[in-house]
Amino acid sequence: MKRNPNHEDNLVALRRIEGQVRGVQRMVEDRKYCIDILNQIYAVKGALSKVEESILERHFQHCVTEAVKGSSEKEKQQKLDEILKLIHQTRRG
Repeated sequence: MKRNPNHEDNLVALRRIEGQVRGVQRMVEDRKYCIDILNQIYAVKGALSKVEESILERHFQHCVTEAVKGSSEKEKQQKLDEILKLIHQTRRG
C-alpha cells in the first residue's frame, strides 16, 4: 500500500495562519484602518502560498516521482491529469 507524504511540518505554519486570520477578524470587528487590515490579509495570503508551495513540492517529489518510476501507465496518466487539473484550477481562481 502506498503512503502519502507527511505534511506534519506544515501544521505549525497552518496554526500560525489560523491565528493570523482570527487577528484579521478582530481587526474588522474593531473597525481598524482598512490599509492595516489589508496588510494583514496579504500576510495571510503569503503564508498560505508558502504552505501551498511546500505541499506541491512534496507531491512532486513523492507522489508524482513514484508514479513516473512505476510500471503502471494508468497511474502515470492519472498523476499527470491531476497536475493539469490543478494548474487549470489555479489559473481560473
